[in-house]
Amino acid sequence: MAKQRYLVIDVKLCHDCNNCFIACKDEFVMNDWLPYSKAQPRHGPRWMNILRKERGQFPRIDCAFLPMPCQHCVQAPCVKEHPDCVTRRDDGVVLIDPVKSKGKKGLADSCPYGAIYWNEGEEIPQKCTMCAHLLDNGWDMPRCVHSCPTGAMALHTVEKAEMDQIIAAEGLEQYRAELGANPNVYYKNLHRFTKCFITGGILKSGDCAEAVKVTLSGDAHAEQETNYFGEFKFDALLPGTYTIKAGGKEKTVTIEESLNIGNIEI
Repeated sequence: MAKQRYLVIDVKLCHDCNNCFIACKDEFVMNDWLPYSKAQPRHGPRWMNILRKERGQFPRIDCAFLPMPCQHCVQAPCVKEHPDCVTRRDDGVVLIDPVKSKGKKGLADSCPYGAIYWNEGEEIPQKCTMCAHLLDNGWDMPRCVHSCPTGAMALHTVEKAEMDQIIAAEGLEQYRAELGANPNVYYKNLHRFTKCFITGGILKSGDCAEAVKVTLSGDAHAEQETNYFGEFKFDALLPGTYTIKAGGKEKTVTIEESLNIGNIEI
């Protein structure tokens, strides 16, 4: 089996610097890379989009950023619905033919990830090409990976069996796997964007209580000790009902989103 291109993105390391977005614009705005693509519009389309999510409540919050290029799916809906002008190469890269796709505005609606954009001026649907024109000419990574200052992005060109080992070793996940498109883009620490946390503080005689054992029970079970500031945080939780116990006190909450439960005096 031919080696596939897999893009791996670590949500924890993405700081929303937008270097990947800018690098994509630098590579494709005003540049035709035929037969791969025609120029990307300066404004509007974001072939490398970044989704943003704030979790928790003041003062215990965090923000997660999810870079969202084309997912280069194995069962790509765009390929299935428009096989005449969208192809998935042997290396897994999905490309829209910029000539054959002219006038097919409906193609932009075929992507469940919203990663295909309509170029009004050229009257063609467009998206991330994984910089295939560079990969085919000796580059070992697309511009977004090359420009990332935190190492949040990596490109693996490997056979599926080796990628399966990487997925297991690093705990990688596909975003919205339930769609069944089977993307070649995988995420590390995806829970920071898709799941919830419960956080709070433990006080003893009005002061922050360090190294106090806190247990979580209910729809999930976990245990940890408070940090120097007397705080705890149970992450990667699904919506549900949970009980927090510490120092003989307990608090039960039902969450749909991340929640700061405030302080518990023990």
